[in-house]
Amino acid sequence: MVGILLITHAPLGRAFIEAVTHVYKDPPEKLEALDVIADQDPGEVRRLASEAIARINDGSGVLVLTDMIGATPANCTQSLCVSGEIEVIAGVSLPMLLRAISYRNNTLETLIEMALTGGQKGVCRVAAKI
Repeated sequence: MVGILLITHAPLGRAFIEAVTHVYKDPPEKLEALDVIADQDPGEVRRLASEAIARINDGSGVLVLTDMIGATPANCTQSLCVSGEIEVIAGVSLPMLLRAISYRNNTLETLIEMALTGGQKGVCRVAAKI
């Protein structure tokens, strides 16, 4: 099972896990959040992320989801990437995360495609009733 690590601005990662737990009634296995606080040392973030990856990687790989490209949480993920083993997607949303959890028994590459599709299809305009 592919592990999923959320690296986000605090308290977003924990909030995503709470929302997922609400949907599934229990927290999913091999899902962790690293909530980055203001002015946290990037070296510390990378160290904590590496430790989390080691905990949730059963050999199937890890998908790291981060909130926003260009900010500290995302900037700390690039050095973690190992093609085919540890992959990163920026722009996490609840639809993306739920889709990723649903497909995590597939390959990491399939999981990436499903997560991206979930994120894209989860964005839509809600029209007013006429």
